[in-house]
Amino acid sequence: MIALILAAGYATRLYPLTLDTPKPLLPVQGNKTILDLLAARLEVLEEISEILIVTNDRFFHAFEQWQQQYQGLKPVRVLNDGTSSPEGRLGAIGDIQFVLEREQPQEDLLVLAGDNVLGFGLAGYLDYFHKVNTDCILVRTVDDPAELRSIGVAELDSQNRVLSLEEKPQAPRSNIGVFALYIYKRSTLPLFSRYLAEGGNPDAPSYFPEWLHSRQELRAYYTEGTIEDVGTPEAYAEMRARLGEQAE
Repeated sequence: MIALILAAGYATRLYPLTLDTPKPLLPVQGNKTILDLLAARLEVLEEISEILIVTNDRFFHAFEQWQQQYQGLKPVRVLNDGTSSPEGRLGAIGDIQFVLEREQPQEDLLVLAGDNVLGFGLAGYLDYFHKVNTDCILVRTVDDPAELRSIGVAELDSQNRVLSLEEKPQAPRSNIGVFALYIYKRSTLPLFSRYLAEGGNPDAPSYFPEWLHSRQELRAYYTEGTIEDVGTPEAYAEMRARLGEQAE
């Protein structure tokens, strides 16, 4: 299985923090960055054969510097999608397709957002994927209506098969939030190009499973752990203070 970290965004809401530093490389726990914490989650997963990081031209060299200093055992490669501004970005699904076309992976694919801080390990998620042997999304219960309107929201049957999935719904149908952690079977990867060819939105990563679930089985894995995406300078300062205390 290959891990693909999506890190080609520009995080304009965090300006001026992210004018010269990509969001995944912001320190959140002492000197440890968001990307450091994500990579540590991947290092302990035996079946991950390689970590790919897709970024943009503006921040490519910053990620290359991070890679050169990386002390982990997994091979890591940084890919440049060639974009240089928020207006020209490919979008999350566009970046996945960019990687698929360039790399032609022959393994299953774990897709992660490069700006999320995870409060749980991923071994249980991978075990579930192998148990059900189908594409998977990761969900957790979200009781804040405002948060539900800002993420993907799913409806599931008793076997956790996805019945509906809607990105950023104005009227959420459930309290099952979908987060940017996906596992796709190798056989599913060619469908990304079909999705885009049919005019699918290339932006938010949940748009693809929203399209996929009506075409083939898609299962959901529940986590009770935290998933934090720092959206404002104030939230970043709060997270850094809290995680710094935990590290002491």
